[in-house]
Amino acid sequence: MSDNNIALMAHLMRRAGFGASRDELERRTEQGYEVTIEELLDTSNASSMPDDLIRRYHVEQSELRDLAGSAAYWMYRMISTDKPLEEKMALFWHGLFATGYAKLNQARSQLNQVEMFRRNGLGRFDEMLLEISRDPAMLVWLDNQDNHGEAINENYGRELLELFSMGIGNYTEDDIKECARAFTGWTLGNAEYMAVRAQKDSIWPYGRIAWHYDYREEDHDDGEKTFLGESGNFNGEDIIAIIAKQDATAEFICTRLFQFFAADEVTDQGRHAIDAMKETYFESGYEIKNVLRTLFNSEYFRSNEARFARVKGPVELVVGAIRMAGSYQTPTLGIERVSNNMLYMGQGLLQPPTVEGWHEGVEWIDSGSLVERVNFAAKELSNTDSPGVRSIIDRLAESGDGPLSPSEFADGCVDLLGPIAVSDDTRAVLVDYAARQGDLDLREREPGDDAEQRVGNMLRLIAATREYQLA
Repeated sequence: MSDNNIALMAHLMRRAGFGASRDELERRTEQGYEVTIEELLDTSNASSMPDDLIRRYHVEQSELRDLAGSAAYWMYRMISTDKPLEEKMALFWHGLFATGYAKLNQARSQLNQVEMFRRNGLGRFDEMLLEISRDPAMLVWLDNQDNHGEAINENYGRELLELFSMGIGNYTEDDIKECARAFTGWTLGNAEYMAVRAQKDSIWPYGRIAWHYDYREEDHDDGEKTFLGESGNFNGEDIIAIIAKQDATAEFICTRLFQFFAADEVTDQGRHAIDAMKETYFESGYEIKNVLRTLFNSEYFRSNEARFARVKGPVELVVGAIRMAGSYQTPTLGIERVSNNMLYMGQGLLQPPTVEGWHEGVEWIDSGSLVERVNFAAKELSNTDSPGVRSIIDRLAESGDGPLSPSEFADGCVDLLGPIAVSDDTRAVLVDYAARQGDLDLREREPGDDAEQRVGNMLRLIAATREYQLA
């Protein structure tokens, strides 16, 4: 199989997942690019999770009462999943429909929301909007339980249009009011009682009693409404149906998907890809799976222009480094520490800073977050006891008939860690570093000896490069 095919598959797995080891890349390349796309998009088989082990040995991850344990539970799912796109889509929707623990104090409701993202993440966008409009965590987060027929609260109606579906400039203030009227009566069932019972943690160790959605017809404004030029006695379902068919909605969701899965900036060629995604959006009945299939198969996505055109988000960087190193294969207390590391980098799971979610792209990087990113990846990838690092060492040892020259050593590490496209200047630094100790002979190595540690040190240095920060 050619290096170009491996590089293309690595690109796909960075975007549709969290990266992949060389063994996985070779397996997927052998079965083919298009087949791999279909496998990633297949939602027929659920991802397996060792919930029995978690419940037996890690109550902090199974009772789901607090933020730390709940974030750790999701983190472990990302690390161990055999359905990477399922978790990547859940992360995408979590960023788009940003819902935070600080206001809710109800981590279980957030994980229920994330599970909803898994179930519906590749389905129809109008159905996703309907699900999030009925989601208990969202109802509380944006105050729709305070949206009554005789006293509307515009918070959810405003954000539904501005941040979740159409974007500023595509609706009026009157549309916001009419939208809010349509969602009156969409609330929580017996919220006051549930809040009291929740504080008692009465179903330990399975977490606090979960909120649930309730529609109260007597609290709904059933009068005529005019929304985006259409009139009728609209309910929330009608509003969503109108939103989903707007060109502005197709532009909004396709652009957000493009920037999350393809590139931070939209070039002319990227614009062509978005236009094709929009066409698929309407032709498929708003099906996200088909929109992503169009993106992944597009000429732009498969081109060199799209590779390393995104700054890795903290979750992508952390999960990618762990999956490459092969660490945390079973649930451990260390998962909670890893989850905290992401918070220091600027992205705490279940803790978006505002309803806008996180500002992505180059805004992930500042002097403080960069130090955290480099330190974490360098520590994970330099541990020569980790299975994934040992696999890299073994492959390097088998790559030649004798000792590796400094350039062969540096190029081999860059290739097996990605392959990563490094600049000539970066490569020169890596080769110079390798040359300080001469050729590398891994044929007679012992576990943890100086030869193996040289590999760990080289991987540590690569993790500190500018190029490693890109996906």
